[in-house]
Amino acid sequence: MRAGLLSRRMDISWGNVASLAAAGLSAVAAAGAWLAAHRSANTADTVARIEQDRWHADLLPQFIVSLGPLEGDRGTLHVHLAGPLPLCHLDEIRIEIVQSDDMSYTSTLAGGVSQEEIDAQVWGPLRFSYGANGADINGSTVDPFDLAVGRGHPFSVELTRPPRWIEGNDRAVRWRERWAGKPMRLVLTCRRDGFKDWVVPREVEVPQGT
Repeated sequence: MRAGLLSRRMDISWGNVASLAAAGLSAVAAAGAWLAAHRSANTADTVARIEQDRWHADLLPQFIVSLGPLEGDRGTLHVHLAGPLPLCHLDEIRIEIVQSDDMSYTSTLAGGVSQEEIDAQVWGPLRFSYGANGADINGSTVDPFDLAVGRGHPFSVELTRPPRWIEGNDRAVRWRERWAGKPMRLVLTCRRDGFKDWVVPREVEVPQGT
């Protein structure tokens, strides 16, 4: 009788152990499956980001920017979106003229001149003509516009004027000489829905004699 009771207890004990072991294995398998799925999702996200970045780089807008002959102190800047063909179009392009040299301009350079005035000055040979294409009085930007690949947009530009704090009867001559041989520098910020913005810097050769 004792042997039978002992046998039943051993049966129960080993049965419980087997059940617990099976439950433990199931939990481990479930955790492993979750971890594998989580890793798979992370991998998929990483691959998707890499692919999106590659596609974004492949669609970097290609511009042909040229400056026509100046007539007096005015000329025409041509901005042509040459490619790539899969880009098709840009929803918005913003153009800003930035300084043509690598100097640092701060209010300490000219006594009594505010940093706001210095920042408003176009430090280069050319600026956008006031009032044309939405250019403000400073002439550093124009209104945003859209453009399809293969199309272009003309902009009226003019020679910059020396800032008010440069003095002397020869101020205009000295200002021209300062920018002789310097390019017109542009930054084009391009937007298309579904993509991060592209920022494209360009330099435009300015005809001598300006």
